[in-house]
Amino acid sequence: MAGAFVPLALLFILAACGGSKQQTVENTVGLRGPGFQASAPDGWRVARTPTAVTARSGTALVSVTRFPLRQAYDDSQFDAARGTLDRVAASLAKAAGSSVDKAETVTVDGRRARAYTYAAKRVGFVLAGRVEYQLFCSLASSDACDLLFSSFTLTGPRA
Repeated sequence: MAGAFVPLALLFILAACGGSKQQTVENTVGLRGPGFQASAPDGWRVARTPTAVTARSGTALVSVTRFPLRQAYDDSQFDAARGTLDRVAASLAKAAGSSVDKAETVTVDGRRARAYTYAAKRVGFVLAGRVEYQLFCSLASSDACDLLFSSFTLTGPRA
């Protein structure tokens, strides 16, 4: 049952990122995709695919990727999902030649989510209904990372 929360497509690794300056709400660019919106630093180049939105500045990158879940998720399943997400994050870190430095439960858009740091990267998982949103950034661009996590909101029906 626990494996139902993480799609196999999660096991991709994004490139490392550069730095950015602290941004205010007025100095951002919108990242909008099916069912969500977030922000990245102003001036970053935004690209969209059917499942992801990325923002880049040079080699710096933040992204939100959307994955379908096999079963509908609700917050009562958080503990089971946490174990699965912890294992996925450990696999991502291992693939990057590292290990998880920090695993924590955070609040993103009023929801419990899991966030991990490894190999100067931060990845977070927000689960809602039949969708998993993967937030990705680099600690080298910690201001952009903080902006991504703090600005992420669901725009569709709330499960």
